[in-house]
Amino acid sequence: MTKGMILAAGQGTRVRPLTRDLPKPMVPILGKPVMEYLIEHMARHGVRQIMVNVAYHHRKIEEYFGDGRRWGVELGYSYEGMLDHGEITPHPMGSAGGMRRIQDFSGFFDETTLVLCGDALVDLDIGAALAQHRQQGAVASVIALDVPREQVANYGVVVADAAGRVQSFQEKPTPAQAKSTLASTGIYIFEPEVLSLVPPAQTFDIGSQLFPLLVEKGLPFYVQNQAFNWIDIGRVSDYWSVLQRVMQGEVAHMTMPGHEVRPGVWVGLNTPIDWNTVTIQGPVYIGSSVCLEPGATITGPAWIGHGSHVRAGASVTRSVLFEYTRIGAGMHFENMVISPHYCVDSSGTTIYRGDDNSALRWSDARA
Repeated sequence: MTKGMILAAGQGTRVRPLTRDLPKPMVPILGKPVMEYLIEHMARHGVRQIMVNVAYHHRKIEEYFGDGRRWGVELGYSYEGMLDHGEITPHPMGSAGGMRRIQDFSGFFDETTLVLCGDALVDLDIGAALAQHRQQGAVASVIALDVPREQVANYGVVVADAAGRVQSFQEKPTPAQAKSTLASTGIYIFEPEVLSLVPPAQTFDIGSQLFPLLVEKGLPFYVQNQAFNWIDIGRVSDYWSVLQRVMQGEVAHMTMPGHEVRPGVWVGLNTPIDWNTVTIQGPVYIGSSVCLEPGATITGPAWIGHGSHVRAGASVTRSVLFEYTRIGAGMHFENMVISPHYCVDSSGTTIYRGDDNSALRWSDARA
């Protein structure tokens, strides 16, 4: 049996303000946390016992996922924090340090273990990856994807020989410096003995510290170049583009909720739409209890979260409204992610509600 590990203790600083009140694995795609898609995918491939390391906003993860039975899996949590001036504060131990802490506590990782970062959507054929790992006699495997050379500066790059044995790593090289275009996807397969190389009770990282150690010791460590969708939500601009792709049906296993009331328009419960007074061009999802006033225009791909309110004459174009967001009358929001407190454009520029320098007006629909 293969065991699972989801890395979910990071702060998600590069996707602020989305992670101001949420841990990164809880950022929603089609109304579901990113991590839920990962758990569903692992369950489909028979990975049933999964540990999750948590730190920032850990209760939001634990309260949502509980013991995992809704997904047919068993979930356990390992909180990483410390007592600081009488307060319990998050203190992540790094991806490898967090796994070593679990291992020292219980010996949980006694089988081949699949490790996933909790902030990306993947549809990897886990069975094929495990088979290749075993066939190569690997103690560790890193799953990589070919990326265009001009994009290598965004990734950790894996350098391997013709047989796939890892030789070295480059962290975010320039296109001219890059010795490879294989980008690490943050998906790893480990045998239990790998964790004995991680120093106990220390912060230790898989990519920057454990992997160079495996290479230095000459252990059977391989890269796999699998063909699959890997959608990383590293930055706010990534989040916006992911939502656009998902809304257009480009990602497998991701279906729109609600009822398709007209081609490309899905609607939740308790949402009346007067087609004579509003203009909607799909693909669009409009959640439950949404109010669209006369003259409102929604142009997809767009997601209107439940309880939202689009005032008269306002337009929402290629944008996402988190739940309970009110768009002001006559306002035009385009290529944005909007919450009751802030909005972020597709390049990652953030405006907070009440900013006098912005002409945009929006608020909390519950007020």
